[in-house]
Amino acid sequence: MLNTIIIPLIMASLLGTVIGLERELTNKYAGLRTNLLVCLGSCVFTILSIYGFPTAIETVNPQGFGDPARIAAQVLTGIGFIGGGTVLKHGATVYGLTTAATLWISAAIGMACGAGMIELAVITTLLSFLVLVSIRSIESKFFRQNKHFDNYEIKIICQKENYENIDEFIMSSVPNLLKFSKKQNKYDDNLFNLNIVVRSNDLIELQKLFKEVEKYNINSLSIQLEDV
Repeated sequence: MLNTIIIPLIMASLLGTVIGLERELTNKYAGLRTNLLVCLGSCVFTILSIYGFPTAIETVNPQGFGDPARIAAQVLTGIGFIGGGTVLKHGATVYGLTTAATLWISAAIGMACGAGMIELAVITTLLSFLVLVSIRSIESKFFRQNKHFDNYEIKIICQKENYENIDEFIMSSVPNLLKFSKKQNKYDDNLFNLNIVVRSNDLIELQKLFKEVEKYNINSLSIQLEDV
């Protein structure tokens, strides 16, 4: 039981935490808990597929054949629904694709752990972490659509009752929106922390635009270059 169940579950939890920490620290929609649970859940389903049902088949029908991949294969379908919920479209801009892909790779890592392929899971985790952390800076330097544009990160703390108005304003009035995420404030349940990333070549105009948000009685607002 140690090699087939406990070790894979522990490794899936640890490796899911590695991927989730990067997402959490960069304030993405699917953070630490989501990636950890996706990885762990995928591991559990894979273990069930391999060890849970062939025994029952042999007992009821010794001549029958089990399919250990059947339940594990459905993990991919489930991840498709979860990942699809993280992809958002604003005008011509689509964002959340990397978050969806991260959930997909977390599920793959969990399945590898459940199948006993711990080495594959560890190597995949290291490569995924390298892609998420290192390539972001390369993209920023060499693959911008226009060199004179910068990515600005706007952080807003607002009351829960004002969030819908701010959300509507941002989605309808802010051009070149790259990211818009919301999290509950750690210290006050009545507050939301909003994290917005916008591509712009005019900081002054951007400041004027977000000055409009202040009419919704926000608690704080800051605009700075995105830390890549």
